[in-house]
Amino acid sequence: MEAVAVIDFETTGLSPEQGSRATEIAAVIVRNGKVVDRYQSLMNAGVRIPPFIEELTGISNGMIGKAPPAADVMREVSDFVGDFPLVAHNASFDRKFWDAELKRIQRKRRAEFACSMLVARRVFPQAPSHKLGTLVKFAKLPVAGRSHRALADAEMAASLLVFLEVELCRRYGLSQVTHELLRKIQVLQKHQLGNYLEGLS
Repeated sequence: MEAVAVIDFETTGLSPEQGSRATEIAAVIVRNGKVVDRYQSLMNAGVRIPPFIEELTGISNGMIGKAPPAADVMREVSDFVGDFPLVAHNASFDRKFWDAELKRIQRKRRAEFACSMLVARRVFPQAPSHKLGTLVKFAKLPVAGRSHRALADAEMAASLLVFLEVELCRRYGLSQVTHELLRKIQVLQKHQLGNYLEGLS
């Protein structure tokens, strides 16, 4: 598979449309099945973190108060990611924040997202759930650190992505799994996966 950037945000809430802002971002570059580069930073968007989010993530208002401005972080991570195709677990969430935070610095997303959660739903419908932590345990992948911290979650999403690629190649005789193929898989009905991929091999 071509190199991709796997990203993860921690935020003050669920939606930028409702005033939520990013508090942390991580991006890892995956090439030939391995993480080859990493970016991580807390970010100060000038918005207070609700107590339940502080408890969930371990990111406090005190930590954010010492963090660099969100605009500076987004410029750095946007430059780091460049034109790499994007991947996230539950990508609809991260895509909203990526686009919203880029818009604040007059930039636009340069690549499309693939969603490791949607792909995992098609490949492993029998998993107990398709939350990242559950899938990491299901696939017996290494736990990279505390969940709901951006770098640990990005690292685990990257491990899951590689696992999914290997499983798809093994199961359907594919020579490679491209980002474009992941984007096609994520919109298939579960029962369509086998026939679609067997037609490619």
